[in-house]
Amino acid sequence: MEKTLTVVFDGRALYPEDPLDLEPNARYTITIQDLLPLATNGDLWGTLQQLAGTLEAPADWAAEHDHYLYGTSKRHQEER
Repeated sequence: MEKTLTVVFDGRALYPEDPLDLEPNARYTITIQDLLPLATNGDLWGTLQQLAGTLEAPADWAAEHDHYLYGTSKRHQEER
């Protein structure tokens, strides 16, 4: 049997986020893997930046999002 679950470690014990269907007092092997390395210095903005990422897009992305997402004609044609 193999299960993947998410747990929280409080410094002493691991607590699963969801109920487990395991036999009490049985021995199990656990593999630990970080889900996402987050800033641990208490810097909320740094943590949000790590989660958000970046996107390279044209300068008129916000104004012409329908054009870039759905292929419609641009609302504002560039002046030449």
